[in-house]
Amino acid sequence: MSQTTPKLNLPFLQPSQAQKHITHNEALRQLDLVVQLSAVALDQTIPPAAPSQGAIYGLGANSTGDWAGQSGNLAAWLDNAWYFVAPVEGWRVWDQAASALRIWDGDAWIDPPITTANLDGVGIATGFDATNRLSVRGPATLLSHDGGGHQLKINKASMPDTASLLFQSNWTGHAEMGLAGGTDFVVKVSPDGGSWSDALRVDALTGTISGAAVQAAAADVTPGRLMRADFGYGPGNLLGTVNQSNGVPTGAVIERGATAEGEFVRFADGTQICTTGLSSVACTTIAGAMFASPQYTWDFPAAFAQGSVPSLSGSGGAVGRFLSLGAASETQASWQVLSAVSDNNLVAPTITAIGRWV
Repeated sequence: MSQTTPKLNLPFLQPSQAQKHITHNEALRQLDLVVQLSAVALDQTIPPAAPSQGAIYGLGANSTGDWAGQSGNLAAWLDNAWYFVAPVEGWRVWDQAASALRIWDGDAWIDPPITTANLDGVGIATGFDATNRLSVRGPATLLSHDGGGHQLKINKASMPDTASLLFQSNWTGHAEMGLAGGTDFVVKVSPDGGSWSDALRVDALTGTISGAAVQAAAADVTPGRLMRADFGYGPGNLLGTVNQSNGVPTGAVIERGATAEGEFVRFADGTQICTTGLSSVACTTIAGAMFASPQYTWDFPAAFAQGSVPSLSGSGGAVGRFLSLGAASETQASWQVLSAVSDNNLVAPTITAIGRWV
């Protein structure tokens, strides 16, 4: 029969043994050391100068002095002497210096293994609940890469559910962005946490943007709203073909063109300007007290609006010459050059017609 217990190596009382109290007290002493084990410190190598009765230390590698040769063991100060106990794999000790529980793995005191899968919840500096199963209280939360990129994934079960980030002030929501009740990406804001406005909505199918922060119509000039490409003007559509629908511009701002009859400029507000340099003429035909050129007709390079009469102006082309303009229609005007004296020089007059194209 063994003289000691198999796990803690406690001495047994033997039949007919004298002074059984010595053996019994030795077993109690060893139990007092290892049951509810608590050490002043672990991984120590130099014995303290004045240890307390019953103080226990975990010895590190290359222990010195009275601990020499006892590395890895537990050293207990009992009755003015060191008493050594070899820990067994699985023993647990409370490290008073570190305020932490440690486990002997056969070679060193290690942190207890922790299972992190399928936890009911985690609260860091705060508590968690059934809804907020991960709760963190602190000035910041860091999610960093592991040598490459990093993604934060928020997954919802089905389309009608919500996957979003909610921003609160004193537990009242004021801004939210994500997928709310669909697959469109939405940025919402609220003054009180009760009434919400979709500031921006990105259509999941087309990628186009709508919402309270975007122009609702071409005539919408609400301060602070973003201009839509189809309602505003920029380098891509400032020049081009002008159009209108019920008085609202639907094309470019300015349209410019030219034909054999001259040049024209149209503006989005409906204004049209036609200009030309006419044929060179002489003024030699007597017309009362003056001399005149033949009469001509100018076909406008772009027609004016039906039923409108453009305003005409021009120059005879030289000092002493005058441009005489006849009645104009939507498409043409008649003209003649007059001179105070007979002038056989060929000079080209100019005409400008201003009116509306729509």
